[in-house]
Amino acid sequence: MFRQPKAVYAVAFACVVSFMGIGLVDPILPALSEQLDATPSQVSLLFTSYLVVTAVAMLGTGWVSSRIGAKKTLITGLAIIVVFSALAGLSGSINGIVGFRAGWGLGNALFIATSLAVIVASATGGFAGAIVLYEAALGLGIAAGPLIGGLLGDISWRGPFFGVAALMAIALIATVVLLDEIPKPAQKTSLLAPLRALRHRSLLTMGVTALLYNWGFFTMLGYAPYPMELDAIQLGFVFFGWGLLVAFFSVVGAPRLQARFGTAPSLYGALGLFAVLLLLIGLFTDTRWALIACVIASGIVVGINNTLTTQAVMLVSPVERPVASAAYGFVRFLGGGLAPYVAGKLAEHWNLHVPFVVGAVAVLAGIAVLSTGHRMLAAADARLGADGTEDVAGEVADEFGGAPAAVDSELRSEHLRASA
Repeated sequence: MFRQPKAVYAVAFACVVSFMGIGLVDPILPALSEQLDATPSQVSLLFTSYLVVTAVAMLGTGWVSSRIGAKKTLITGLAIIVVFSALAGLSGSINGIVGFRAGWGLGNALFIATSLAVIVASATGGFAGAIVLYEAALGLGIAAGPLIGGLLGDISWRGPFFGVAALMAIALIATVVLLDEIPKPAQKTSLLAPLRALRHRSLLTMGVTALLYNWGFFTMLGYAPYPMELDAIQLGFVFFGWGLLVAFFSVVGAPRLQARFGTAPSLYGALGLFAVLLLLIGLFTDTRWALIACVIASGIVVGINNTLTTQAVMLVSPVERPVASAAYGFVRFLGGGLAPYVAGKLAEHWNLHVPFVVGAVAVLAGIAVLSTGHRMLAAADARLGADGTEDVAGEVADEFGGAPAAVDSELRSEHLRASA
């Protein structure tokens, strides 16, 4: 796995930095609110602008990469991230940061949608090694993001933005110099294909489930830092512990649960526990130790949910995996983008307890929606166990965009080599 061309490591390094962005800004949210004289709901727009743009951009990433190629799409995405993260660090107002975060979201969608394809196409040692390398980058980025955000944020709230710009600039230069051109896919992707795919009940069911789950998830991510009343470094360590659990249970825990209990039962349990944790956060918002414990513990169920909901989409979808991934990403990121803003309005009109309780109700509603597709999930699990050819453990890659077309192609090659 580790004997890879330099180009693979360049892209993997960029993946680490990109995945850092998930929790990078959490430790500086209170500082942004205080120093820029902004309300928590205004600061929450950092998540909203980033995720809503990412959601819409997911619809077009396949269209772009199938026309200009994976390397150019990758470089374009990296360049956009460098520019807009630096501009966010230079901004002097919350509205400016929110706007630049939107541009950052566009670059991130383009980068993540093609990064796995590039690693799979360029790596040596086969598909399994490429997936493990990608997931290692994912886990390291998720865990390190809050810690680095806290360390840089303790110097200045601008620190995390400039840090991302500098690291991504290094990754951009390395990618341009080291990565060879990758052939374009034989078939171009239609721009409307993901929207048409949502007419299928199975895909829509999983998308709405993920939307409701993400409502609770991004409510917690966007608002839990405020009542903790910790400095940036302390918040960084709290979310570092959370990120370690997310990474471990995404890559290791979720596949094992799926293999032992099946997709639907594992998701019911994980979503139910997450709803309970959100409710406890809502009830004990003023008790710091309880709040911190619930946030860190939620990393377990977030990791499981992230992988299994995405895996379920690929198991039940009646359309091609790239189209399913784009359609699913569009719906779920919309939920993640709108939730922090609505949570802010709820907190302003009532109190900080209410958004977490509403988030818990949203996750419970997600369980109800998921239960309507229980039969299709059970049937998909049965097919999975019967043929034994699919590798669902690597579906964590698709949780953040992925490149299922490249994965499918490499899987077919692996199966042919194994049967020869």
